[in-house]
Amino acid sequence: MNSGYLEVGTTPNYSYVFNFEEEFVHQDTRVWMSKNWTYGFYYTGIYMLVIFGGQWYMQSRPRYHLGGVLSVWNTALALFSICGATRTAPELFHVLRNYGIYHSICVPSFIEQDRVSGFWTWMFVLSKLPELGDTVFIVLRKQPLIFLHWYHHITVLLYSWYSYTEYTASARWFIVMNYCVHSVMYSYYALRSMKYSPPRSFAMLITSLQLTQMIVGCFVNIWAYQYLKAGQACHISSFNIKLSIAMYFSYFVLFARFFQKSYLSSDRKSKGSERITTNGVAPSMKEKSH
Repeated sequence: MNSGYLEVGTTPNYSYVFNFEEEFVHQDTRVWMSKNWTYGFYYTGIYMLVIFGGQWYMQSRPRYHLGGVLSVWNTALALFSICGATRTAPELFHVLRNYGIYHSICVPSFIEQDRVSGFWTWMFVLSKLPELGDTVFIVLRKQPLIFLHWYHHITVLLYSWYSYTEYTASARWFIVMNYCVHSVMYSYYALRSMKYSPPRSFAMLITSLQLTQMIVGCFVNIWAYQYLKAGQACHISSFNIKLSIAMYFSYFVLFARFFQKSYLSSDRKSKGSERITTNGVAPSMKEKSH
């Protein structure tokens, strides 16, 4: 179906719609983001100053433990991600079942015509700013800060905010995948911060899910490019596709290296663990401190 519009009554049959979801007006949020998305560059600049300045500041000072605060932080992000996944995934599955791949990649009905999915898409985009706080815990606890961590945080925030101004249709895939992976990842971190010890296979599963997420992201962008090249209407710019596929491919390379070093390398530590949290970066069970 190439019309780009859902028929009345064919949106997902949510068991309950909250007032704040029903009252969501996507036009207002798009206007706001169109005017303010470039502030993301200022926020990421401040973020870089804080984390690297913080590392310098903490060099001669004892580390903070922050166990209780960390438990609350991870639990809150886990619950938020679970809510986001359960409210956006039904829309994606509904579209795939009733309208097919083309619609899921090229038609932004998940924002324009579905208030529930639209609201949680907006929450997803905004959440990339407070999620920068993950790094503050790493700095204050004097844990290794790898390139993948802060690179991922910065690029996801900037890309998400920019894409919202365009209502990038393929973003429905990226949002659902990210929410789902974060549901598992932050739940894992919450358990660890509460002194529970999930099996190592749990950490490997998270990294594997993230690698899968990057592969799917690349394929979605390739499909979008093919639709545009074939002359079909697709609500995503060629510039956005280039940005997105470069981002996803770079993530895949970095995640694959991370997986190899953390779980397959023969010289990894046999004991101990380092917690490396990020927006999508898997836990490093044996990451070396350089």
